[in-house]
Amino acid sequence: MSNTNTPSHQFDVVIVGSGAAGLTTALQLPSHFNIAVICKQSLSSGSTPWAQGGVAAVLDEKDSVESHCQDTMTAGSHLNNQEMVNFIVENSTESIHWLIDQGVPFTKDSVLDGAPPETESHDPSRGFHLTKEGGHSFRRIIHAADATGAAITKTLIDRTLERDNIEIFENRIAVDLIISRDNQGQSNCVGLYVLNLQTERVEAFQAGNTVLATGGASKAYLYTSNPDGASGDGIAMAWRAGCRVANMEFNQFHPTCLYHPHAKSFLVSEALRGEGAHLTLPNGKRFMHKFDERGELAPRDIVARAIDHEMKRLGCDHVYLDISHKPADFVKSHFPTIYERCLKFNIDITKEPIPVVPAAHYTCGGVVIDQYGRTDVRNLYAIGEVAHSGLHGANRLASNSLLECIVLGRSAAIDIQNRHSQLPSTHNVTIPPWDESQVTDSDEDVILSHNWDELRRFMWDYVGIVRTTKRLERAKHRVDLLLREIHEYYSNYKVTRDLVELRNLVIVADLIIRSALLRKESRGLHFTLDYPDLLPKAKDTLLTPPPKQPSWR
Repeated sequence: MSNTNTPSHQFDVVIVGSGAAGLTTALQLPSHFNIAVICKQSLSSGSTPWAQGGVAAVLDEKDSVESHCQDTMTAGSHLNNQEMVNFIVENSTESIHWLIDQGVPFTKDSVLDGAPPETESHDPSRGFHLTKEGGHSFRRIIHAADATGAAITKTLIDRTLERDNIEIFENRIAVDLIISRDNQGQSNCVGLYVLNLQTERVEAFQAGNTVLATGGASKAYLYTSNPDGASGDGIAMAWRAGCRVANMEFNQFHPTCLYHPHAKSFLVSEALRGEGAHLTLPNGKRFMHKFDERGELAPRDIVARAIDHEMKRLGCDHVYLDISHKPADFVKSHFPTIYERCLKFNIDITKEPIPVVPAAHYTCGGVVIDQYGRTDVRNLYAIGEVAHSGLHGANRLASNSLLECIVLGRSAAIDIQNRHSQLPSTHNVTIPPWDESQVTDSDEDVILSHNWDELRRFMWDYVGIVRTTKRLERAKHRVDLLLREIHEYYSNYKVTRDLVELRNLVIVADLIIRSALLRKESRGLHFTLDYPDLLPKAKDTLLTPPPKQPSWR
């Protein structure tokens, strides 16, 4: 029989994800809203703490909105949505001021150059150190040393814990959105089912508004800079709920992740190259000048392909990133986190180069949204890496991701507040209990581990930095088999975290492959040997899910 005792919760807003996007949205909502924040692990376990570089914004008098927008469009190979780029960049300065007001300890010039603190200014962002990263025309990256994401996360968590109206639910993974349809057939999100990883029971969260801030899907690849939770949960759930997705073929590979058997996904910030670090071959020779006149400061897709090319040409496992020619004090003060982390692996970056390799880093496509984070399903929002806002185009410009989280998190909160009084009461919606009547505990978990390994390996081999139609077709054949096998497994066994993540990841992998097969050109992060040229008109790859009735199991 069905589980009629499904634990249930009711909130005005449920936010899935506790990174910069999710917590910004929560903090911007009024104090009279009852808000739930659902975390897969702890409150601080998302991708945001891993961000090293900083937040891009127009903060210097020499800089301009026009320049930042142009750099964003150029990096995105002009596939970007110009209106969205303008909206986000125009709101960048105000968003940084909001972060400063929250207490984010951005690095000041006086800390790095020994100068006395700047005198009082009407501009809250004055006096902070700005760095430059690949693709940017000016120094516009405000940062907290080389651990900006961690600093932002800690600050937003501190502010969140001060709020009585925000309840935190840790060790829970979202399983599926709950969709109702009105008399006109309009889809409406009324909450979601969530697996409590401690009790191993599925709970129902009923909400007037649901916000997906679940991050990206880089765990679809064998090598990634992302934490283990980056399994595309929000993208897959939204797709199953009827939301369109766009530009899933654009997967950003960060050029420089630490190559060490025990490092596990440690990213070496692009800011090192911004401050003069050189990429070199094993023989010590620089090579980026052969691929782009900007050298090490070329956009990430160009740098990643150059490294991939040289590694394959030479048959080597990695290249090197060298900043040892800079003064030791400079390196330690600018990059303390990277210095200490590398030192744990007996690499002194003030004296020797860092072995690095590209790794899957960022999902540029996602759930289609507008400038308020609204999706195709009413009362369902998506913010951050889970979403396709149109900001990034075919390649994300460095440090624009945190900016997107803050700007759109704030605009989504405003929209939710403005529309909240117009919503029908979710108290009147009857949510079916979670049905476990036809499933049992699994004794075949080996299937999950095997399918997980197979998926990530063929995605790396066939849908990686350089693609061909034949490789993509092979990947499509493999993913079709996995889709059927995992669906059958899901239908017969109780849900677990591994099953939920694998189910989501195989759906997202299929969306990536299908999108890549549809793009008959090389643009930005999508590079195929069969279509090396750029088409004259930039066009989004848009996928629409087939119509279907909601299923509670």
